[in-house]
Amino acid sequence: MSELTLTLIKLGFLAVLWLFVLSAVSVIRTDIFGKKITTQDKPREPKPRKVKRRRMRGAPTTLQIVDGPNAGQSVPLGDGPILLGRGTDAAIRLDDDYVSTRHARFATNGEQWFVEDLGSTNGTYIGNQRVTSPVPVSIGTSVRLGKTIVELRK
Repeated sequence: MSELTLTLIKLGFLAVLWLFVLSAVSVIRTDIFGKKITTQDKPREPKPRKVKRRRMRGAPTTLQIVDGPNAGQSVPLGDGPILLGRGTDAAIRLDDDYVSTRHARFATNGEQWFVEDLGSTNGTYIGNQRVTSPVPVSIGTSVRLGKTIVELRK
């Protein structure tokens, strides 16, 4: 093998090694600081309504963390969506290594609460079923995000 061929192979290997290092740094940076949110990714805030709605009987009032590192924490339910994840914009910031920065969202249409996975790495589950689209959730239904389990409570 000529010296020129050997030098080209070495340079090619070095370029591939640097691509790997840069991609690893990019993944770590995204995991630590989160993904940049564009206007398309931002959740749409519901328009304020002037008419006050009465709460339906039997409607949930809180979102409670039942199991996991943040067990015991809860957030009162309102009309707006509730974001769960490790990011600073989450309503409940989860200290779970298996939860994404923007993991899942609980939202209501005024009559029913829904859970929606926001493209998390490890997924959101109800029982053994992975949530792939908004799924209705009732009081007492366990929703698993990483090692954390949350429920709607009265």
